[in-house]
Amino acid sequence: MSVLDDIIAGVREDMAARRSSLASLQEKMDQVDEVRDALPALRRTGISLISEVKRSSPSKGSLATIADPASLAQIYEGAGAAVVSVLTEGRRFGGSLADLVAVRESVSIPVLRKDFMVDEYQFYEARAHGADLVLLIVAALSQNQLKDFAELTRALHMRAIVEVHSQDELDRALEISPDIIGVNSRNLKDLSVDAKVFSQLIPMIPANIVRVAESGIATRGDVVFAHQAGADAVLIGEALVRGSDPAITIRTLLND
Repeated sequence: MSVLDDIIAGVREDMAARRSSLASLQEKMDQVDEVRDALPALRRTGISLISEVKRSSPSKGSLATIADPASLAQIYEGAGAAVVSVLTEGRRFGGSLADLVAVRESVSIPVLRKDFMVDEYQFYEARAHGADLVLLIVAALSQNQLKDFAELTRALHMRAIVEVHSQDELDRALEISPDIIGVNSRNLKDLSVDAKVFSQLIPMIPANIVRVAESGIATRGDVVFAHQAGADAVLIGEALVRGSDPAITIRTLLND
């Protein structure tokens, strides 16, 4: 079993334990604010930043305690982040839906629910807890699932970051006409990082699609490398939560 398979097995178990009716989620959806569209912020001049609330990861273990994710998200927003990403997977990443709610209520920029979306229930759940965007990991989904989940995301007025790791996955992603594609340089089988994935795949994504570079970005040089490859945005978590001052780190990464 790969790392991805193991994570997904846990996601399904945890979802089954908390699962309620779609009707109850619909009631919650009716009470949350309207979706905030991330496209304008991610398409602005220069490189945009998706800043992540991330306590731990399978590759690095514990990263930061983050007792108050809302305050951290406010720092991200104040320093210039375009979007806040919130890990909601609990077993490997230490996240929760409560984190998502707290962050969404504390900032005015769009919020991404960063999780392993493998069941339609999670999409209603995401919107009910305030998500503006969700993640669709091509490697975790069949082509029919990818298409159906993309359509469901649109029906719920959210945006999807369609994440790819290879040429084959990029070809599959392009079949569903996505608005945003994330190129992840981390191999989900062994968790290794290869930044060359950015220079190989990002230039092959049409310019009308927002291109996001994910994983292994920790320095201003990494940001420049991704931008020169064609990335419109970078997603950064570890470098922000491990630094002593995330605001200064963001300004350094963005060269502000």
